[in-house]
Amino acid sequence: MPPRERLPALTERLAPQPCEIETHLAEGELTMLGAHPEASNLAIVCEVEHEGGTLTAIYKPVQGERPLWDYPDGHLAHRERAAYLVARLGGFDCVPATVLRAGPLGEGSVQRWVGTLDEPADSPVAVTRPGQIPPGYLRVLSGEDERGTGVVLSHPDDPVLRSLSVLDAVINNSDRKGSHVLLEGDGVYGIDNGVSLSVEPKLRTVLWGWAGDPLTDADRARVERLVDAIAGSPEAGELDELLTVTEVDALVARCERLLRAGRHPRPGHGWPSVPWPPV
Repeated sequence: MPPRERLPALTERLAPQPCEIETHLAEGELTMLGAHPEASNLAIVCEVEHEGGTLTAIYKPVQGERPLWDYPDGHLAHRERAAYLVARLGGFDCVPATVLRAGPLGEGSVQRWVGTLDEPADSPVAVTRPGQIPPGYLRVLSGEDERGTGVVLSHPDDPVLRSLSVLDAVINNSDRKGSHVLLEGDGVYGIDNGVSLSVEPKLRTVLWGWAGDPLTDADRARVERLVDAIAGSPEAGELDELLTVTEVDALVARCERLLRAGRHPRPGHGWPSVPWPPV
């Protein structure tokens, strides 16, 4: 799956997520358009109309979730909202606005759709032949496709994407596929964050290009801001409603370990470090 010849340039500015979008998603009238054909759990593409404006969104009702043995507590919809809240509290701003609300099929998460239905958003993650890695991309792993031909997984060496990899380490994301990383304008967005925030180490991602490298000052500041917010921000109290006490404690502990190490984590042992399929 070669990348498009030209991907939109990424910038050091993370695209903002205005609170107005949350209000629109939370209070608007939700109309279901159809189920997403590639989702592992029930995910419904919908339109949300509010005060004359319409947003496309993805609605994931709790009742459509398949039980997961390694996520026995709460619901994936709650973790979708929690991942967005963590990103916002830390100033990462690389998760699309996500709310928890009632819908036609009951309570679920509703997340702003990235891109448009007519033109799906690109991913910066590439799977190419070994000699075709795009300039400025970091090699993540090498392997073979179903025909035994050599392929390489890579991604850009870009500060915005790098910040998303730090957020994934913070939320312990166990399913950061290439198709879960999308470009839109000047922003990079991580979607499908439901299988995250576990107590047990489960980081599984395609964004290993900076493994072992020192954190940037900006990303260190984001993690520090998140720790401070969890300790003293009234808004962070919502995390106690979405996650267990143990999961919130584990979130803080991961932040503190990351700050002490001062480096991006490396792949661990005993748990696959890259999701399959990776894109």
